[in-house]
Amino acid sequence: MLDDKQCPDCKRINEVLSRVGDRWSVLVVISLAEYGTLRFNELKRNLGISQRMLSLTLKELERDGLVDRTYYPTIPPKVEYNLTKMGQSFREPVGVLGYWALDNLSKIDAAREVYDAKATILPS
Repeated sequence: MLDDKQCPDCKRINEVLSRVGDRWSVLVVISLAEYGTLRFNELKRNLGISQRMLSLTLKELERDGLVDRTYYPTIPPKVEYNLTKMGQSFREPVGVLGYWALDNLSKIDAAREVYDAKATILPS
């Protein structure tokens, strides 16, 4: 096991990867990268995410400097989200991850079927 002397930044790297690597953060970044500036309800509708989870995800992405939130004091209030410069730099690695997932969906489904079939036959 690595300790702080062997990997002094591992804890910080883990914090960052936990945020940017969760499924909703990745999907928010992909959506904003593909469509540009979006309102809250547009993101919610595109992703099929709950209001609470989207709100939490956007706050964390904003806190980490990946997403910019713009509030317009209109009636009703209007809030828009877009990627910051750092968020834009995250487009490529997230895109690669997304395309990898799309390219391998059928292989993953097949592997799960094999695993599940074995699990029903063999005792745990």
